[in-house]
Amino acid sequence: MNEMNPGNLLETIQQRLEDLNKSERKVAEVILRDPKAATRYSIAALARASHVSEPTVNRFCRNFAASGFPDFKIRLAQSLASGTPYVSQNVEADDTVQEFTDKIFLTTIAALDKARQSIDTRAISQAIDYLIQAKQISFLGMGGSAPVAIDAQHKFFRFNIPVTAYDDFLMQRMVAAAANTGDAIVAISYTGRTREMVEVARIARERGASVIGITAPDSPLSKECTVAIEVTAPEDTDVYMPMTSRIIHLAVIDILATGVTLKRGTDFHDHLKRIKDSLKPTRFPSEI
Repeated sequence: MNEMNPGNLLETIQQRLEDLNKSERKVAEVILRDPKAATRYSIAALARASHVSEPTVNRFCRNFAASGFPDFKIRLAQSLASGTPYVSQNVEADDTVQEFTDKIFLTTIAALDKARQSIDTRAISQAIDYLIQAKQISFLGMGGSAPVAIDAQHKFFRFNIPVTAYDDFLMQRMVAAAANTGDAIVAISYTGRTREMVEVARIARERGASVIGITAPDSPLSKECTVAIEVTAPEDTDVYMPMTSRIIHLAVIDILATGVTLKRGTDFHDHLKRIKDSLKPTRFPSEI
């Protein structure tokens, strides 16, 4: 039996799901559906929930480098303790509203936690320094990344720095060509493989701008950036509409905006409060 990192146990089960026989797959599906509950099951309870025999449960556990069910439960608990595991929960055509709602929430939570564990805070710190020093900032995003660029503009305009967001390739290319030293270009792309975005990043770098990428690790875009904040989201946006990747990128924008706010110091808080207070006349009083 091969040893495995307990922190990867659930991902290993998911990856091997199609290789299991029909009975063992039933056990795997029950565990993947609610790993925390599975740690509280007795072997008899797990067998009943899976509609299989207890020997089948034992065989399943031994398939994953465990001596038996008690050992498997310990490994499962260790896997959960290491952080929210990512378990693919693709929406199926026959899912109920409750089922696909749960899948989307749970998958997004797990993807965010996975990104949290892997993100390079040194790259975050470098990006914040470039943004603090920038004469102007341009956020660039295409397709599913365009709303992230717009959200970034909505947050960063508060910092008394000229900020714009562009989702049109021709405009992005012209902005890159007009860039100068001291400008910051933030290129947002989940795949990092969009040819136009990679070309825009290269042009901006050649013009002396600081290019910050929010993109996939080791992607063509990442290689063209001055600093790359590399994040992964376990979804196939070549097939499905982007969900978790957009949420992760929005979280990265929040992190950068918070970092800029903290770097500005407490004297800057009055400015932010003045902007916030300007909205009070536009709202009905709270009933609470």
